[in-house]
Amino acid sequence: MRGWWQDLTDLVLPAECGGCGTARSVLCPRCRTALNGGAPRRVRPVPEPPGLPVVHAAARYADEVRAALLAHKERGVLALTAPLGAALAGAVRAALREAGAGVGDTGPVGRRRPVLLVPVPSARRAVRTRGHDPARRIALAAARELRRTGGSARVLAVLRQRHAVADQSGLGARQRLDNLAGALAVVPGGGRLLGGGGPVVLVDDLMTTGASLTEAARAVRAERTDSAEWGTGPATYRTVRSAVYPSAAGEGREERKTGPRIAGPNGGGGVISEAICAAVVAASPDSFEINRN
Repeated sequence: MRGWWQDLTDLVLPAECGGCGTARSVLCPRCRTALNGGAPRRVRPVPEPPGLPVVHAAARYADEVRAALLAHKERGVLALTAPLGAALAGAVRAALREAGAGVGDTGPVGRRRPVLLVPVPSARRAVRTRGHDPARRIALAAARELRRTGGSARVLAVLRQRHAVADQSGLGARQRLDNLAGALAVVPGGGRLLGGGGPVVLVDDLMTTGASLTEAARAVRAERTDSAEWGTGPATYRTVRSAVYPSAAGEGREERKTGPRIAGPNGGGGVISEAICAAVVAASPDSFEINRN
């Protein structure tokens, strides 16, 4: 009986800190500071893939943060979901600040428009092996944290893999891009959901080469283009495409901007604010050095 109760307790309160192994703590104060103690930063991988949206990360993927993410993802330490979600929420706020949007801005008719968090999906076989989808779970925790602090946010898990892809581990940056090219698509009806909310923030637990976020952004932009051209989305959404994202192909040609272009209450013109940006819990340490030559 004592052993059964101990196992049940460990599901709620792990036997050791997910970052450093300190006994009886989900995350000890030192590891919590490593995860949430610094201001989220804009990050860029090296090399930076064409079409990658502006990305913000809460922490460097190293030491305690790396251990916590791996414990959550690979060992199913679900008690880490809340602190990881809080870290992601901070990165989302930073991304929206740079984009000129808020967490729950109002549209032109005065309605509060939630930020739409779109998680990058894990491969189906990985979800089966792990027993959960880490990015989606953390996204849900981030949305709860944003709402708890007065924002408006919802998770739209509208991306799906169109075909199987090879295991990304061991692949280089170029190989990862090739491996994921065309792999993601928005589910039927997802375009209507994406067009009916506020800014779209792609979210993931980790960014290394940026290949996954680049492919996710391509899939969302393709759906927006199709919805606008065929008139399947609301009229306001079609207006947004022409005013805010006039050319998704421009980013594919590496015509990089300093950030998403915003129109509407924050940018003028009376058009609904609509941004595509990205936020992650952690990114490779090198990606934090965005001012390098």
